[in-house]
Amino acid sequence: MRYIFLGSPAPTNLILMPNLPHTLGELKRSRWAEPPLRGRSVRDEIRANVLRMLQSGEDLFPGIVGYEDTIEPQLINALLARHPIILLGLRGQAKSRILRQLTRFLDEVIPIIEGSEVNDDPFGPISKFARERIAQCGDATPIDWLHRDNRYVEKLATPDVTIADIIGDVDPIKAARGGHLLADELSMHFGLLPRANRGIFAINELPDLSGKIQVGLFNIMQEGDVQIKGYPVRLPLDVMLAFTANPEDYTARGKIITPLKDRIGSEITTHYPRSVELGMAITAQEAWSERGGLPLDLPDFVLELIERVAFEGRDDKRVDKRSGVSQRLPISLLEHVISNAERRSLTHSEPRVTPRVSDVYASVPSITGKLELEYEGELQGGESIAKELIRRAAGHTLEERLGGRSLDRVVAWFDQGGALKVSGDERSEVYLKGLRVVPDLCDAATDAGLAEDRDSARLVAACELILEGLAAEKRISRNEELGYTRAKPERREPGGGYQKGLGLG
Repeated sequence: MRYIFLGSPAPTNLILMPNLPHTLGELKRSRWAEPPLRGRSVRDEIRANVLRMLQSGEDLFPGIVGYEDTIEPQLINALLARHPIILLGLRGQAKSRILRQLTRFLDEVIPIIEGSEVNDDPFGPISKFARERIAQCGDATPIDWLHRDNRYVEKLATPDVTIADIIGDVDPIKAARGGHLLADELSMHFGLLPRANRGIFAINELPDLSGKIQVGLFNIMQEGDVQIKGYPVRLPLDVMLAFTANPEDYTARGKIITPLKDRIGSEITTHYPRSVELGMAITAQEAWSERGGLPLDLPDFVLELIERVAFEGRDDKRVDKRSGVSQRLPISLLEHVISNAERRSLTHSEPRVTPRVSDVYASVPSITGKLELEYEGELQGGESIAKELIRRAAGHTLEERLGGRSLDRVVAWFDQGGALKVSGDERSEVYLKGLRVVPDLCDAATDAGLAEDRDSARLVAACELILEGLAAEKRISRNEELGYTRAKPERREPGGGYQKGLGLG
């Protein structure tokens, strides 16, 4: 019996794998000594497993939503072509997650020489340590087993990364303790790249890597080997290389050297969700919403509004297009919205948590930190822009949900001097009494299918959406001090109608 640890050596990760060879002699008599397993490169291994999964109809990239018809086919083609790949995209486009999922295409375990720092193949060792051990022990050489989760090495590129970090360096202490010459391979301290041998080596934000480090990647991509510190030590590494980068940095002169770019086989450009529905699916999947406390009742129109905040930000000229608006924005926003609704429900002893539009406004801090603003945006301030994005998102959500139903009676009530001010933290039943004062407001919410009349919590959320949508269309005004009131006179057009442009009321 052999026991293999997956990831960290925690008892919960222990998996029993019987009949695994534990010496070189046993390995020679096993299926690992026969083709195609013996001597197969990492990229051939990945290709074989991708083909197998395609034939069996498996989901190759589980949890990746919105890339099924765009990015996934390109990735599969690159893996079948055995190419080094680079994912180009703005922040929050699942680039790192995709790279980490590449381990799914590796074999579950592979044999290595026990104690090897570079995952030496027992049938083709590349390090002096492994060669000497095999020469000393012969068929009794102990074999260890490496799980695929431990065959992935990732490094975030920063300007302070050195050649020693990536390739390796001479270790004087190691040389002294072992009695080796400095030029002896046994005195070398291996960097991340040699330690990724027979696995996947990923670099995030490749253009941030200094030029001399990028030069150091040439040999491994073209010749398949590295040299350490100028000493005559050559390691014919077997590594699948993958990178990520921001498109602006990747194409800018001086950010990435042309010979390295030329050696990357496939360049794949990622993107944000192409539709609000796909974005909603991603946000609902990734957000921490099931918290084990009060039951959560999340209206789909609130989830849509939250998602549209990100879409509005991506289209806003005051937001830096080079940074983009990460998909983490709606995820964090939803978590904050649920927390605010959770706090209110617990305060008023309500039976469940039902988020409202006012909870989205209370969650502005989860928006401002994720917006990189242009000069005009900086002048207006992040909080002001965040609130405007919420207002516009509410307007578009209402437009999609209302189905052409007229809200003239609601607007007329405000035009005649009506005003509505209720705290967003108010208990649902009390809030609803105030909302029912506005004629046709609750009926419009129920007629549009946003809520049922007997469900006060949902009805409050639906009525808030209608009021926010009207404010976005400038048919009524919204003021934090006065609440909802008639539209400002300057908003009226000469003919007596209302401007329909979206923005702050």
